[in-house]
Amino acid sequence: MMNKIKGKTKLNSNSFLLMVTVLMFLLMYIAGMIIYQDKGFAKPQMFLNLFISNAGLLVIGCGMTVVMITGGIDISVGSVTALVCMAAAYSMENKGLSVYTAVAASIGIGIVYGIVQGYLVAYLDIQPFIVTLAGMFFARGMTAVISTEMISIKNELFLKWANYKLYLPFGTVNKKGIYQPAYIYPTVIIALAAVILITIMLKYTKFGRRLYAIGGSQQSALMMGLNVKKTKFEAYILNGFLAGLGGFLFCLNSGAGFVEQAKGMEMDAISAAVIGGTLLSGGVGTAVGTLFGVLIKGTITSLITTQGTLSSWWVRIALSTLLCFFIVLQSIISFSKKKRKKKTGS
Repeated sequence: MMNKIKGKTKLNSNSFLLMVTVLMFLLMYIAGMIIYQDKGFAKPQMFLNLFISNAGLLVIGCGMTVVMITGGIDISVGSVTALVCMAAAYSMENKGLSVYTAVAASIGIGIVYGIVQGYLVAYLDIQPFIVTLAGMFFARGMTAVISTEMISIKNELFLKWANYKLYLPFGTVNKKGIYQPAYIYPTVIIALAAVILITIMLKYTKFGRRLYAIGGSQQSALMMGLNVKKTKFEAYILNGFLAGLGGFLFCLNSGAGFVEQAKGMEMDAISAAVIGGTLLSGGVGTAVGTLFGVLIKGTITSLITTQGTLSSWWVRIALSTLLCFFIVLQSIISFSKKKRKKKTGS
């Protein structure tokens, strides 16, 4: 009976945080449609651009969600993205390798990072923040070792992939009376597929249930006979794979590799996960929530860009304010759960 109460409480807190995130996104976007209607904010393409611009971040955010559910964190993903972009650009432009090799190298870099960091966190029991902080500096340094100059990617097949548009059966008519169909890029399809697969994995597989159990209480997970170290290790490998894949999607959007690339992306991924309802303490989180967290970040960016006179730093200011709000909200929920447990005598 007590397990049912615990499961219900967890479900309710998870659903509440997700509901707040979805509602906040809808209010922000509807407000933008009303205020900036004359600037095209209400057009379908403006909404689709949120996915196009943030496809890489969405995939990386899914990996971050998996790690954070276990109670861990990874602050190296921004630097890994820069390393992936630089390695892909260097391999294609300076070494003449194919785009397929660049994709394999990108995912390989992410997986290697996942294996090394996962082993240090899971089996050597080193704090995730310290491990991934070292990983962040190492990846950024290796990016500079490959090249200190920006490398623009001119590979024909890469550019074909980057510019390939998938037209949708709806659109808008511009001021000249010309119909313009809405479109997305293949990167959006890959990002949404990642969200769906991670959602299914978290909700319907034993591995997903183990992640939640470990994040909820590592001691209880050990008493249940779960292999905590192996599960954490696998979570970091999955996160590394998604960081490599997301890094390449980011590269398709930027079309170049340079040392300062994707600076702060780790904070964007963490913010998206937290705003989407993932608890910093672990045990609660969904990929769908992270999707809406990314959309909120994209909406803030679009609102500030459309406004035209505000500095881009206002995106960081708004995100940090939202992050603080959701951390406080999480603390309130956590406190109420503990109070409820005391009343039930568990």
